[in-house]
Amino acid sequence: MTRRTDQLKLGAFLANSGHHVAAWRHPLAQADASLDFAHFRAIAETAERGKFDALFIADVVALWGHHHDALSRTARAEHFEPLTLMSALAAVTTHIGLIATATTSYNEPYHIARKFASLDHLSGGRAAWNLVTSVVSDEAWNFGREQHIDHGDRYQRAEEFHDVVKGLWDSWDDDAFVRDKASGQYFDPAKLHTLNHRGEHFAVRGPLNVARPPQGHPVLVQAGASPAGRTLAARVAEVIFASASDLADAQAFYQDIKARAADLGRDPDHIKILPGITPFIAESREQAQALFDEFQALIDPVLGLRLLADTLGEDIDLSGHDLDGPLPETPVGQRGSRRDKVLELAQKENLSIRQLYLRLAGGNPVIGTAADIADHFEAWFEARACDGFNVFFPYFPGGIEVFVDQVIPLLQERGLFRREYQGRTLRENLGLPRPANRFSRP
Repeated sequence: MTRRTDQLKLGAFLANSGHHVAAWRHPLAQADASLDFAHFRAIAETAERGKFDALFIADVVALWGHHHDALSRTARAEHFEPLTLMSALAAVTTHIGLIATATTSYNEPYHIARKFASLDHLSGGRAAWNLVTSVVSDEAWNFGREQHIDHGDRYQRAEEFHDVVKGLWDSWDDDAFVRDKASGQYFDPAKLHTLNHRGEHFAVRGPLNVARPPQGHPVLVQAGASPAGRTLAARVAEVIFASASDLADAQAFYQDIKARAADLGRDPDHIKILPGITPFIAESREQAQALFDEFQALIDPVLGLRLLADTLGEDIDLSGHDLDGPLPETPVGQRGSRRDKVLELAQKENLSIRQLYLRLAGGNPVIGTAADIADHFEAWFEARACDGFNVFFPYFPGGIEVFVDQVIPLLQERGLFRREYQGRTLRENLGLPRPANRFSRP
């Protein structure tokens, strides 16, 4: 396999005290970071110093889970609304992209088109929309529903939602606003376009009351792994956040998405696939492992059991079972689901209940020295398992500082990562084309 000539793309995941579920308890983390803007500003400045492509913030429009005893053992009960935080960070950064999550399940297309167009203007062309469909049941209850829209309908609605948003972003030609003081004409009416969309889920006239975004369209990000999610991602996504701990699985996902995109007439190089990864970095592998073990030891069993139940399903009652004993007999259902993979893992490695929830809570860690982390990045990149990584820092602020100071220089020395930003907009830095206005095409 020939060596790649492109370079890694890197996203920095913003997560209060850190990505690890017990990060807030560790001495290296800031426990009260959730609503501290100065904290997030410092992270953004460090990421920009490291030449990261983008900052990313996830979101759920509800309190995470109705099991408040478990929730009270995390720092996830409070967090900024993503677009509000990204708008503030736009004012204190210059180059780094700003990826905010917004669900299609409990928004309207006009709202999303207007907000992300505004963020793109505020940031000078650095906005990106992480398009999600809601899956947490608590979200439905906050919007007058007892349950979510069915899974298949949810994705069909999301596709139409996406199409409407992109159509609204094309409401104006790039040069529509002439602002001619002499003639008194502010915009050219011939360069204004009304969408007049009427579909199965939405009826939206338009036009948008924000000029066309600097990027044409803010970058589209998606993370679907189900068959419906992959179909949507291959059609609309320009950045895909993936979940893979195994190189072969990552390669298979990468090849599948790129092939689907090509079949749809898209250029596969215009989709950047970024698996999530959590680096634990120290001067030696032994110290890095010790650091990881420190974080794992802070996971309260109440929280650990909740994480396990969320994966295995509410029908599995682990109360009264010895945490250091095996899982009770649980049948494996549909092969390939996350639940069944966890059950198979427990059986294959003979894991206790505690070991299993610790494995789940640990996520996808890479543990070692800065050189070990750089080696891992290079190996996956060159094996065409990814186009870069969405980096989940286990704790803030130190986790990203160590990465930027120690790992980034190694990637730069190997020619795998930029030394300076090449472009002004997020699209330019990601190597993505600026879309033409559908109404202005010859």
